[in-house]
Parts: sequence; structure tokens; C-alpha cells
Amino acid sequence: MAVADRLAGKVAIVMGAGSSGPGWGNGKATAFRFAEEGALVICADYNPAAAEECAELIRNAGGRAEARRCDVTKSEEIAALVADIVARHGRIDVLDNNVGIAETGGVVELPEAEWRRVMDVNLTSCFLTMKHVIPVMARQFAAAPDPRTAIGGSIINISSVASIRYTGVAYASYAASKAALNHLTRVTAAQYAPQKIRVNAILPGLMKTPMVERSAGLAAAYAAGDVEAMWRARDAQVPMGHMGDAFDVASAALFLASDESRYITGVELPVDGGLTLKIT
Repeated sequence: MAVADRLAGKVAIVMGAGSSGPGWGNGKATAFRFAEEGALVICADYNPAAAEECAELIRNAGGRAEARRCDVTKSEEIAALVADIVARHGRIDVLDNNVGIAETGGVVELPEAEWRRVMDVNLTSCFLTMKHVIPVMARQFAAAPDPRTAIGGSIINISSVASIRYTGVAYASYAASKAALNHLTRVTAAQYAPQKIRVNAILPGLMKTPMVERSAGLAAAYAAGDVEAMWRARDAQVPMGHMGDAFDVASAALFLASDESRYITGVELPVDGGLTLKIT
């Protein structure tokens, strides 16, 4: 790993750093890129084995990473994780919220319990992580000798183009949770801009990731359960002619995590190969 310095000296948490299956998920790729650019990365995931796999990949490539188990729907677990990171490393500079699930079904078909579960995982998790991390970032800003050049921190929430468009698949809970996340991102960005805590959202389009591959509902909606046919159908939807991958999302997250984006907050950045430019 050729370590550069875009995140040198920073401590970054990636929530959802473990992939849901073999290959590179958005969280794993983001954690790897953060470490590649010099950050100490806390790889947090509900699945401790997946978190450790990500951390080991980073360490084997010469980066710095620690694995932590965390259920992001549990406030007490997030609070404990944040307290431990601050005790060990003194600061938190970047929070990347990559946790998400997609359950297919419109408002009629979707069970109420699944609606609540998706809201908890996709939306409440970001509320809780920001609740516990923002005070740390605010203290860092307050302790800086010069508020004009101080940087409180950067928060990146992973949303979806489904938050602003109907993608042809009925998953009401996923779309609604991500749309709410967009506005939570905006209002939080406005509130904490004076402390130089930047809060932005990335809206991935049609991505080829383990989560999509393992979603029986998506495969069924696209191609009667045929994953390879689903890939072809999704490629055909994108103006650029192909889906993106996890490192496309990771590169956008790296920019928003770095000081290069120090004057950017409250944005929703599509990473979608032009998908949202289409009428149909």
C-alpha cells in the first residue's frame, strides 16, 4: 500500500466496514481507501468476523486499522465504541455511515415489521452515530487555537439514488429511509456548520456489490432470480453502460473526508454513471 497523506493524522470510523459476502462492499472499499491515504481506520460492523477481515486486509497492505463489533441500532453500543476510540486515540475526524439494508416491497406488500427494521438500520443508525460522534468533533473545534482554520470533522452518510428517483424496483422502506437520511444530512449540516463539522451524503446508483448480489428480492424483481441476468439489466439502465463498484463510492467518500472538501457541506452527491439524468 502506497500511503499518501490526504487523511494523514486523522482517525476515521467506517460503520459497516465488513462486506455482506465475498468481494468489496462500499464500506470495506471505503475503509481501505481511507487507510491508503494515511488514516487510522476503525472498521466497525455488526459481524465481528467481517470487521476483522477488513482490518486485516488494511494491515496486510501496510495501513493502520482496528476491528470493532457494533450494532448501530443500539445507542449504548455506539456510545461505548466512541468513548473507547477517544480514550485510545484522542479524537475522531471522520465518520462514514455505510450500514444499509434493502427489502423489496411496496407499501401494500411490505410487512410492518420489515418497514420498522429498515428504518432502524438505514436511518436511526445514522441519527445515533451522529448523536455520539458530533460532540467529540465539536470539542475538537472548540479546542483549536484558530477557529478560522479549525476543522471539526467530516461525516459522510451513504444514501441512494432511490432516495430521489423511482428506480423500477418497489422497495418503499428503502427509498423512504434514504430520502429521510438526505434531509437529516442537510439539517445537521446547517446546524453544525459553525463548528466546521461537515455533513454530506453520497447517493450511489446501480452498484455491483455483495449486498446487491445477495438480495434475492432484487434478483427476483429484475430477472426472476437470475443474478447474471440482473447484472445485465442493471448495466443497460446506466447511461455510461455499466454499473459502478464499491471503489467508485469509496473515492467519493475519500474526497468528502479529506480537507480538499473543507468548504462543502450539506450536499447530496450522486455516484451513478448518469442514472439520475434519465427520464425513464
